[in-house]
Amino acid sequence: MTELHFDNRFVRELPGDPESGPRRREVRDALWSAVEPTPVTAPTLLAHSPEVAALLGLDAATVASEGFARVFGGNALYPGMQPWAANYGGHQFGNWAGQLGDGRAISLGELLAPDGRRWELQLKGAGPTPYSRGADGRAVLRSSIREFLCSEAMHHLGVPTTRALSLVGTGEAVVRDMFYDGHPRPEPGAVVCRVAPSFIRFGSFELPASRGELDLLRQLADFCIRRDFPELAGQGEALYADWFAEVCERTAVMVAHWMRVGFVHGVMNTDNMSILGLTIDYGPYGWIDDYDPDWTPNTTDAQGRRYRFGTQPQVAYWNLVRLAQALSTLFADVAPLQAGLERFQDTYARQERGHAAAKLGLSHCDDAGMAHFRRLQQLMHRGEMDMTLTFRGLMDLNPLQPSLACVEAAFYTPARRNAVEQDLLQWLGEHARLLQAEPLPAAGRRERMRLANPRFVLRNWLAQEAIDRAEQGDTGGIDELLEVMRRPYDEQPGRGHFAGRRPDWARDRAGCSMLSCSS
Repeated sequence: MTELHFDNRFVRELPGDPESGPRRREVRDALWSAVEPTPVTAPTLLAHSPEVAALLGLDAATVASEGFARVFGGNALYPGMQPWAANYGGHQFGNWAGQLGDGRAISLGELLAPDGRRWELQLKGAGPTPYSRGADGRAVLRSSIREFLCSEAMHHLGVPTTRALSLVGTGEAVVRDMFYDGHPRPEPGAVVCRVAPSFIRFGSFELPASRGELDLLRQLADFCIRRDFPELAGQGEALYADWFAEVCERTAVMVAHWMRVGFVHGVMNTDNMSILGLTIDYGPYGWIDDYDPDWTPNTTDAQGRRYRFGTQPQVAYWNLVRLAQALSTLFADVAPLQAGLERFQDTYARQERGHAAAKLGLSHCDDAGMAHFRRLQQLMHRGEMDMTLTFRGLMDLNPLQPSLACVEAAFYTPARRNAVEQDLLQWLGEHARLLQAEPLPAAGRRERMRLANPRFVLRNWLAQEAIDRAEQGDTGGIDELLEVMRRPYDEQPGRGHFAGRRPDWARDRAGCSMLSCSS
């Protein structure tokens, strides 16, 4: 087996719970609890990411071994692993929820990769922890497939994200009521190993702040900066200010990428926000098919639509304000925190302009360019146009003879197409004139657009097709979809099925248009 080196600084340097084991309890003055995964009946490797395995220094023989499935299914540990569940709180749907913690996630250890980078390996669905709040700590196959695939798809899209190493079937059934409507049923269980430099969240700081555990709060902040932000220099308040500003900037970059590719997180609670600016906790997420800024895939959020696509930048800012409040005792006044929040706004605005210019094939976007971009978004909404197909189609616009031909594939209904035809033709004419005035050569413009506008995204209905096959015992759809999502900006001839509009059967089907926080 590949020799692995673990250096578990989180549990070595930070205070832990004096009690170990999965008994549900309130945990005070501690940032983690020692707990081991609960073994499963028949751990079987269903899929893995070769890129992540290589990143971690795991060779093919190790991945193919029975021992690998046992470890990443929760039945065994490699030497040096020291499992724990983290203790944190959070604001959920705008309300303070108190202690939350890793209710079904157990970190195995911090692996030092061959290139020197540090990776925390975390099993999701590995059994109960002190933070399970009465739940079983397990995960079903459908949600595990979605998390496994999306982690890797987002990485290849260029979106800051956690990664996924493996998907292991447990051989056991898990009972879930998918929509909390009184219809529970047994489903196949699975465990995902997700990978990140750190899983520290905004809520990791909120919980000790809410309890007045200020020494613990400072200890966590110092540790986080020391381990995860080693490039930051200085000391005292100046260091904390630089750190918070960096968190704000990374968060802005992440959310701007979400908006660029049409991703909707679905449950942007503060306990689901990474301090590293990574996309974490892939639950009821979705991708925009027809462009609708008010769309959310999360049925739990169906009434308020707090986490709908168009509000994600504002929600991220709101979450950063909550983090600032938690960190306020580290500062003599709020000015440095306010400066960090302004960094978020400035960074997001700059990122949005850059992405808009690239998506449209322009060298830059001034205020007039952004107004031009907004008009297209409004037309996509009115015309029920597929976001991914619209922007990808603009690559083929002829600036000398603009027509609807380049975006015909983006329309879902003839009626909505006809409703925007004239206005869209006018917009395309204006865009053609902008392109003719651009200094970018045609080939350079096309390449710039190609790298900003994916041909393939992990649409919910594509994931559901893979899930349907896997629940019947055929995991080939997972591997096939993973392979397509490795090259989302390439044409990939013969893969047109994965680039198509949402089919009619998926418009209202559970798992495609409707998802819940249940797994």
